[in-house]
Amino acid sequence: MAIRLKERFGKKFDEEIRFFKGMMQGPKTVGAIAPTSSITAKRMASVIDVKSGLPVLELGPGTGVITKQILARGVAPEKIVSVEYSQDFYRRLVEDYACVNFIHGDAFDLKNSLGSFADKTFDCVISAVPMLSFPMEARIQLLEDLLSRIPEGRPVMQITYGPVSPVIAKPDRYHIQHFDFVVRNIPPAQLWIYRKA
Repeated sequence: MAIRLKERFGKKFDEEIRFFKGMMQGPKTVGAIAPTSSITAKRMASVIDVKSGLPVLELGPGTGVITKQILARGVAPEKIVSVEYSQDFYRRLVEDYACVNFIHGDAFDLKNSLGSFADKTFDCVISAVPMLSFPMEARIQLLEDLLSRIPEGRPVMQITYGPVSPVIAKPDRYHIQHFDFVVRNIPPAQLWIYRKA
């Protein structure tokens, strides 16, 4: 029991060290001051329709907290395509999560980053991309690219730490829905859902 507890705390400490190292690399890598909580990650993964049989696209897996909850939701590892910008995070994710399709790439350039997965249709998108670190036009372009990769009615789930949607409203192009406010996260997290108009 004591050994298992020590291993668990050791792993948690290791995750946080990796997270803070990533934070030092700049805003394209990390958008928060601490890793996403497992409660937040579980809420984000809750929108996945496992029965669809389609793969899930994850953006910005970081230390893998959200990836872990996507797997816990019942998605097979080979059905997860996950794009990570940080080389350090990417290397560790590949070690920690066997069979998940991790890609070291840029979420804002999915056409090139996705490679052989570029023409895939995904069930939904689970995104932890630090949107607030990028210009609004880039955010809109990313969102519309993501919406083109999923069936009509399916969601793009986005985490953010600001009080409002990180992407401005364009009602003729997409719908915005506030999904949740998770206090048990540092800092408290806002979850937003976007769907095709």
